[in-house]
Amino acid sequence: MKWEEVCEHKQLQNLPFKIELNKWGQIVMSPVKIKHSFYQGRIQRLLESFLHTGEVMPECAIDTSDGVKVADVVWCSDTRFAQIEDQVSASIAPEICVEVKSSGNTFDEMEFKKSLYLEAKAIEVWLCSEQGQMKFYNEQGELEQSLLIPEFPKQIKR
Repeated sequence: MKWEEVCEHKQLQNLPFKIELNKWGQIVMSPVKIKHSFYQGRIQRLLESFLHTGEVMPECAIDTSDGVKVADVVWCSDTRFAQIEDQVSASIAPEICVEVKSSGNTFDEMEFKKSLYLEAKAIEVWLCSEQGQMKFYNEQGELEQSLLIPEFPKQIKR
């Protein structure tokens, strides 16, 4: 399948799953628990509080070398947003891509997605653990803190 077909497929609407495509066009679905949604929402609100330009978006579809992946939260500069806003899936990753780990994800899967987003031109990739611990990465590796938003917390609290 192609991403546009997934988006338009009536039977795939309103499912309680995150849907992605692998490089063979196969649908990959992951169930989402409340805690995952909580961290996703909190990260989105924190990003919006720190940034006053660009766009913060949940569930952003991004073209990668392994098919279309859907980042839990992204921040996209105005320039990059203008480039992707009319696309079905982003041909270039937003500057910040955030993945929230769920019980269905392995560490290896999170690392793989991180590398895919960086390869797709994300500047930073953030990973949030199931306990709300944030880790920040760029092409050089793990960062002590985000270079784009240094004040972003290392722990998401309730």
